[in-house]
Order: sequence, then C-alpha cells, then structure tokens
Amino acid sequence: MAKPARLSPPTWLTAGLRPQPTPVPWPAVVRASVALAAPLAVGFATDRPAYGALVSMGALSGVIGDTADAYRMRILNIAVPQLFGALGVTLGTLVFGEGWVAVAVLTLVALVSGMISSIGAVASVSGLLLLLNAVVGAGLPMPQPWWKAPVLLGLGGVVVLVLTLLGWPLRGGQPERAAVAGTYRAVAELFEAAGTDTYDERRQAVTASLNQSYDLVLARRARQHGRAPTLVRLLSQLNALIPLLEAAPAAHFAARRFHRPLPPQIPAAVRALAHTVETDRTGEPAPELPEARRPSEKAVDEALRHAAEIVNGTESRPYNVDDRLGRPAALRVRVHRATRGALLSGAAWRYGLRLALCIGLAQALVSLIPVPRSYWVALTVTFVLKPDFGSVFSRAVLRALGTAGGLLLAAPVLAAVPRGWWDVPVMMVLAALIPAFSAKGYAFQTAAITPVILLLSDLLNHQSFHLVLPRLYDSLIGCAIALVAGYLLWPESWHTRVADRLADAVADTAGYLALAFAPGATGADPAVRHRARRKLYRDMSSVRSEFQRALTEPPPAGDLAAAWWPLAIAVERIVDATTAARIRVDHGAPPPEPAEVAAVELQLRDMADGLRSSDVLVEVRVDLGGDEDGVLSALRQEVRAARAIASP
Repeated sequence: MAKPARLSPPTWLTAGLRPQPTPVPWPAVVRASVALAAPLAVGFATDRPAYGALVSMGALSGVIGDTADAYRMRILNIAVPQLFGALGVTLGTLVFGEGWVAVAVLTLVALVSGMISSIGAVASVSGLLLLLNAVVGAGLPMPQPWWKAPVLLGLGGVVVLVLTLLGWPLRGGQPERAAVAGTYRAVAELFEAAGTDTYDERRQAVTASLNQSYDLVLARRARQHGRAPTLVRLLSQLNALIPLLEAAPAAHFAARRFHRPLPPQIPAAVRALAHTVETDRTGEPAPELPEARRPSEKAVDEALRHAAEIVNGTESRPYNVDDRLGRPAALRVRVHRATRGALLSGAAWRYGLRLALCIGLAQALVSLIPVPRSYWVALTVTFVLKPDFGSVFSRAVLRALGTAGGLLLAAPVLAAVPRGWWDVPVMMVLAALIPAFSAKGYAFQTAAITPVILLLSDLLNHQSFHLVLPRLYDSLIGCAIALVAGYLLWPESWHTRVADRLADAVADTAGYLALAFAPGATGADPAVRHRARRKLYRDMSSVRSEFQRALTEPPPAGDLAAAWWPLAIAVERIVDATTAARIRVDHGAPPPEPAEVAAVELQLRDMADGLRSSDVLVEVRVDLGGDEDGVLSALRQEVRAARAIASP
C-alpha cells in the first residue's frame, strides 16, 4: 500500500524561509552595533533619551542603505538617501495630528517615492527613506521646533558614514581589487568546468561577478587617468578578461566534442593572475602553457597570454581602458535621463499609483478606526511593496512571519529590561543582528529590524511591553492591504513578463549572430563584438533576475516561469555557441556560408516573434541543414534544442 503524500508548503512560499549561505559581514556588524548604541549612550548621558533615539533611528537608515562595496560609492549610498529621509520626516512632522491632511500628504509622498524608486539602487533606497520617515514623522510625536527631527536623523546618517569611511585611508581600492580578482577566479572555475555539465552554472557565476566588478570599477568615470591610476589599472585588467571569456565557449564545445578537458595549467594560470591582481604586484613571469594546436586551444592560449601581459605589466595601458558600454555618463546627463525616465515611464507611474493607493488606504483606515500608534501599518505596506525585494505576495507572508519572530525577540526585552542605561548594551546586541540577518534573507532582516524599531519607539512614546501585540496586529493589517490593493487588484503583479523579456533576448541574440559573421570590418572588429556580447550577457542576467523573482510568485506566474526556465538556459547556450563559432573562425577554421548564417538568424527571429505572440511554449520542429563538421554545427544543435522545448 502506497504511503500518503505528505502535505508540505509550496516551494515558492518556503524559498524565502531558507537562510542564504552567506558569511557574516563582521565589519558591518561592528559598525551597526556602535552606530546605533553610541547615540543612545550620549542621549542618556545628556538626559535627552528621545534625541538619542532619533539619532539611532537615522543610523538605522544608514545601516540599511550601506550595501555598496567601494568606499566612493558608499558616500552616495548613505548620504543621498539621508537627504530624502530628512525631507520625509520634515513633511511628516508638519502634518502630525492633521487627520485627512496627513492622509493626502502621505499619499502624495508615496506616489513620488514609488516613481523615483524605479530609477536605480540609490534612488530606490532614497524613495524608501522618503516614505518611511514621512510615515514615522506623521505617526510619532517629534521634538519641536520642526527642524530638530531631520537634523537628528541626519546626524545618525553622518555617524554611519564616518564609521564606514574610517577604513578608506588603509583599504582604499581594496574592494575593487578583491572584486576583479574574484572575477578572475570565477573564470578559472569556468575553464575547469569546460566540457562538463557544470559549465552553464559556472558561466552564470562569471556573468554575475563580471557585472559586479564593472559596476564597482566604473561607478565613477575613469577618464581622468592621471587622477585615478588605480581604477585605470583595474579597468585594464578587467577588460583583459573579455577575450578569455570569448574563448571559453569555444574551449567548452571542443572539450565536449572531443571528450578532452582543458589542461590543468590553464585554470592554474588564471588563478595565478587573480592572486597578482589582489596583491597588486607587477613584473611576474609569463605563464607556462601547453602547446596549442586546435583553434579553440589557440584562442585560449592567445587570450591568456594577453591577460598575463596586462596584469603583470607596470603600465595602465590607457588605450585599453575605454568601455563605452559600462562607463557612466556625466552626472548632469544621468540626472536628466533619470528624471525624464521616471516621469515618462508607464511602469514608474503604475508602481507609484499602486504604492499611493495602499498608503492612502492604510492612513485612511487608521484615521477612521482607532489604532494605537498606527504608523506601523503604513510602514508594513512600504516594506512589502518595495519593488526590488521580490514577489509582493511572498514578501507579505515573509513580512508577517518575520515580524512575528521579531516580536517574540522584542517581548522579553521590553518586559524585562528597565528603560535607561540598560538599553545601550541591549541595542548593541540587537543592532549587530541587522547586517548579520539581512544577508540571510528578507524574513530574517525583518525579524532583526523589528525589535530595534520597537526599542527606539519605546524611547519616544514610553509604551514598553504594550507595544508588542499592537505591532503584530498592525503588521497583519498592512500585509492584508498590500496583498489586496497592491497585488490582487493589479493583474501585472500576478502575471509574469518573462515571455517578453525572453523574446527581446532571442532577438538580440539573432542580431549578435548577424554581427559576429557580418562581412567586412564590422564582423571582424573584436571591440564591436565584445561590447555587443557583454551587453547581451548583462541583459540575460537581468532576464535571469526576472525569472528568479517570478519563481517566488504563486501560481500561475510561478508555474509559468518554471516552465519557461529551460528556454532561458537554452538562449544563453545559443550565445555561447555563436561566440565559439566566431572564435574558431578567428583562429583558422573555415567561415560559414552567408546563407547558413541567415538560416539560423531567421530561426531565432521567428522564435522571438513566437514568444511575443504566445502565452505558452509550443514545440517547433525545424530543419536546419548544413555542414555537420562546420563551425555552426554546435549552434544549429542549440537552436534545435531551444525550438524543441515544449510546454508541459
């Protein structure tokens, strides 16, 4: 007799409850502990505990926003959101106790917050703090006159910024060097996986690492070569990886075809270059590599020797640091572009209106129904509807569970710890949990932040243990509002856009194929191909993120994303096969006939059109003839595999 199947929650719901296997960021743990506890100590010493609580609340915002690695990026990541937070608490303080005027103002602030959150990472945190502090200012009594609260909150941000930048004189440039060295190590693992089933996974890791490294190194424009020699050298070393990444697919397909992995000297040489990058040394000897015979082996040999020359060289090679794809534009241009994009983007308006509707409902509800310290309802809505945190539905559930866990932690603290100096060591412990838990997942971050906010709120309104149960009720109300008004009423929330994103990626892949084998100088120019390929892989990384977000949605969106996931993998393999074919031609293999290239391109464009016009995957049998020993044989095989993927 068969055993009955065990009832278990679905994967899309439990995924956020599994802690991520990330190391504890000990420097961030120490900074958070000092930044939140020190203001409380000063507040008690000067008999101004409410002032100390506000400074700690500002420090909490700085701790949450300190997500960058490079020191020069941390200034923007912490300082700019603090300015928006100061504006938010000012607006909230001015409408405190004003009833429906406060509802209208917070609804308008939510609209603006939602729209600017779509611009980028710093704007997202800025929009979050703008709304959060406005809600807190409108819900909690602040010191008078009106300017004290924003000054105290801003002072907390300054404390975090100063603590963050203490290591800059000693470790300036180290995060960037570590990131570039990490990318070299990821490439070494990629070469080790050539010809094996783990190659795709390693390639994805390389793409993510390369994106992170370019974002760090190119966070500011590197055109002032004399003023930023370290960044110029790192960018030169990073660009030297591009030929290696182009040679990797050729090595992978050759290893799979001939059942012969790459010699171990290849990944060992790349790891040696990673160590040289990390230690910032020069003058190392050239790597000893085995003799290269096949086109793929020649491509790897040539690319590796080029990378060694750049990494071990003493000059920054200014001619090698141009990156027109990744280098940011001037600040004035970026501000104009971001403002125009936010005002004219339909997605930004939809998200802003959705957030404004939910905040308006939350504030109207607590205005009509007496809810003690009602600001927590709107705070919950804001966190749940944060656009780049993942699925709204899953976040609402995880927020409720995380808040419940945080309340269980806060209850004995508020009940047993007397208000006063004992709050300082307690805050040191609770604050240290925030960066440690934030790296584990959203529910864990919520569980860590909840007791900190409750302790700071207690210093402002003196409700002690009586805060616990109302906060749980408020969180459940906020989650319900977010689910109904921010999720169920918006069909785009529970329908995924993965088909459209995949269609764009397939069309771009067809364009990349045409470019790679275009006649004349365009097809032979490696710089043009490098930029096109890197843009394509960055776009595919965004598609992957879209899939990861969709997979956490409940059915039907989550099921649809899971069904289409194999096609996303197939598209990445098509890009690899195209690159491998081009590399083989560059190193002596006969080029394909134009008609053969056109036939594959036609199949890709036809597949892109089919993805845009269908909500399900439909199997298509294709007859792609050609020389089975030619350079496009592997590409044709990958295209056939992609077109043969059918809906369950």
